[in-house]
Amino acid sequence: MPGTSGTGAVTRSTLRQQIADALRDEVLAGRLTSGQEFTVKEIADQYGVSATPVREALVDLSAQGLLDADQHRGFRVHEYSADDFRGMIEARGLVTDGMFRSLTGGRLAHLQPDEPRIAAALAGVRRRGEEAQRAALAGEVTVLIGYDLRFWRELGSLFGNPYLTDFLHRLRVQTWVCVVQHLRRLPDLRGLLWAEHTDLVDALSRRDTDSARAIVHSYNAHALSLVEGLTAGGMGKGPARQEPPPPGADTLP
Repeated sequence: MPGTSGTGAVTRSTLRQQIADALRDEVLAGRLTSGQEFTVKEIADQYGVSATPVREALVDLSAQGLLDADQHRGFRVHEYSADDFRGMIEARGLVTDGMFRSLTGGRLAHLQPDEPRIAAALAGVRRRGEEAQRAALAGEVTVLIGYDLRFWRELGSLFGNPYLTDFLHRLRVQTWVCVVQHLRRLPDLRGLLWAEHTDLVDALSRRDTDSARAIVHSYNAHALSLVEGLTAGGMGKGPARQEPPPPGADTLP
């Protein structure tokens, strides 16, 4: 029956997405560590589901750069280098810089922050930023990641281009996966994580794109220094040096 077939396809598609989301969360939480290998059968047994949606979910995550597929061994969590991190920051920076420019000279230049729709959306983004700040200051990286990803996705959606929003979100997930591989080695993250989300929202609310860029550039320098220090073995000592990022770059953690 067509109806039965369609329902089955929808159910499998939903299961596929649920498994992909669950595994992505496992990687972001550091419970699946970089280089860790597993098979489709192991994941299917873990979640008590058939192999087909698991295989599809793992292929999806491989396409997103989070997993590597090995024809003979199955899959493993992708290992990112400091060079990977710098490249992802540069790519994100090109996206965010274009978004900021659209506020003053692009198709969004006519929008006013006090318009009810824009004001409500900015208020929601700011609330996400406040939660992200609290988590960052407390050193609660798992909580921070969740709010940080929502913060940037909702901020990106204000610029009206869903393709850019999705691309930026994917880049931010990848950069968090890269950073988590190193942050999980530290016993105490208080004072090490960037926590200026609300300052960025306030600058954009004023249409002060120069200040917004300065905040993001500072964010870059902090994150690059932190990751480079950790990859060089500087565990627990915070940023090793403050190296200016390339103009227009965005960053983590």
